[in-house]
Amino acid sequence: MKILAVGMNYREHLKELGNPIPQEPVIFSKPDSSLLEATEKRPSANMPFFLPDFNSAIHYETELVIRINRLGKSITAKYASRYYDAVTVGLDLTARDLQQRLRSEGKPWDLCKGFDQSAVVGSFEPVETLGPIQQLHFSLLRNGNTVQQGHAADMIFTIDTIIEYVSRFFTLKTGDLIYTGTPSGIGALAVGDHLEGFLEDRKCLDLRVK
Repeated sequence: MKILAVGMNYREHLKELGNPIPQEPVIFSKPDSSLLEATEKRPSANMPFFLPDFNSAIHYETELVIRINRLGKSITAKYASRYYDAVTVGLDLTARDLQQRLRSEGKPWDLCKGFDQSAVVGSFEPVETLGPIQQLHFSLLRNGNTVQQGHAADMIFTIDTIIEYVSRFFTLKTGDLIYTGTPSGIGALAVGDHLEGFLEDRKCLDLRVK
């Protein structure tokens, strides 16, 4: 199983970081050791997230995450919807201070994006039970207050376009996850934070920071 992610896919998020609009999807990956399931539907998997000691600013980035359900390579956007069967809310946790240093030095993002438990994922909902995927709303509550709200229609690159793009380079396999980008409202985590992720009105992610 592999985890692929899209950076800089919402205009308002680009504005808050001062980044230009990309001409093609910005893709990075996370190792399988970064996966952390945080869902009330599976209490045994509802593990806390422990802030690492190597960075002073671990930021949450709330995203729609899709799950690949069949083998595919060089998939066209027209048929991309056949290759995923479920969606959830996830957190692409980012070591922001480290990311800024790596970017200034022209180095890759692996350390700031792929550390242990940095790919938080909630419980998946079947796509067939939801409306059109590009019309989905999602949100994140931090200690009961809404800090991020996203609408898939605001993506610069649609989910099907992302699949078309990444499948040129990677063979997609059953169980692979794709994080599709975060809207504005990112922020630093603190010990004691309680994060709750919603897909429309369905709560699918629950995480406590230690």
